[in-house]
Amino acid sequence: MTSAYTSRPQGSRLADLLAAHAQLLSIAGFFLIMVVIFSIASPVFLSTGNILNLVRQIAPILIVAVAMTFVITTGGIDLSVGSVVALINASAAIVLQMGLPWPIAVIGLLLLGAAIGAIQGWFIAYQGIQAFIVTLAGLSALRGIALLMTEGFSIPISTDLGFVAIGREWLLGVPVPTWIAFLIVAAGFLTFWGTRFGRYVTAIGANQEAARRSGISTKQILLWVYVLTGLASALAGIIIAARLGSGSSNAAVGFELEVIAAVVLGGTSLMGGRGSIAGTVLGALTIGVIGNGLILSHVSPFFTQIVTGSIILLAVWLNARVFSRLASGARRKT
Repeated sequence: MTSAYTSRPQGSRLADLLAAHAQLLSIAGFFLIMVVIFSIASPVFLSTGNILNLVRQIAPILIVAVAMTFVITTGGIDLSVGSVVALINASAAIVLQMGLPWPIAVIGLLLLGAAIGAIQGWFIAYQGIQAFIVTLAGLSALRGIALLMTEGFSIPISTDLGFVAIGREWLLGVPVPTWIAFLIVAAGFLTFWGTRFGRYVTAIGANQEAARRSGISTKQILLWVYVLTGLASALAGIIIAARLGSGSSNAAVGFELEVIAAVVLGGTSLMGGRGSIAGTVLGALTIGVIGNGLILSHVSPFFTQIVTGSIILLAVWLNARVFSRLASGARRKT
């Protein structure tokens, strides 16, 4: 008895492509909708000055969100990133006031951020403590250390130091923080999709035990993804300190929620096993556009957080329930 083979239905490849990238396409569509709405609401929104200001403001979020994509793809989470930013922010001002040369200070602060990530990663990977618990403890303890160091005061950073150029200078008509964020995004994309490390991150998130049995050093990979978030948070803290010209323990309050929202909006699964650097970029841009657009639209700052949270929830719901189903339905019809 012979089996009958049929040719692939015409158009099904396109449907499969749409289904595979439904979440990325949905956040891209939602981002464009927000841009159109706010450009109508405020003629200043699409001005060159505002766009450059927007990308400079979201640079710290984008930098940490790229690293957070690796963490969440493994099925973990890092709630301490905002507190690391605050600690590095305050530490930068303190060590610079002490007279430490700023290049040495930057290197030392980056190493400090990486060390914090390594400590948390060790507890998660090698001691088996849930990432939520470890990083929640870090969120509280690290912010407390920053408060203790500054006694709640803001510490100024001299504008004569070359350090402030990291957050305030422009290169080829684009803010330096934006160039830094671009380099981090490019490195993150290449690492996530073009290296063995990136593939291992996805494999661990999909099935950690299967990844371990296949010979992947799962504990080492898990430790390194938290080193990445610590390092990225340190870089974000340095940029914010340089841009504002001061260090404060109150910096980056709620920062971790914006970072996680950007990653989830971009289609990275909180359950692990699926991540998207391109989606994370769109997610960060969307959050930045919403915040900036609401301010330009003269929405009360007390109302802004409510609107932002509602829009993010709507975007995630559309992503998970509407756009994905539409793509699946298109694939079935073909």
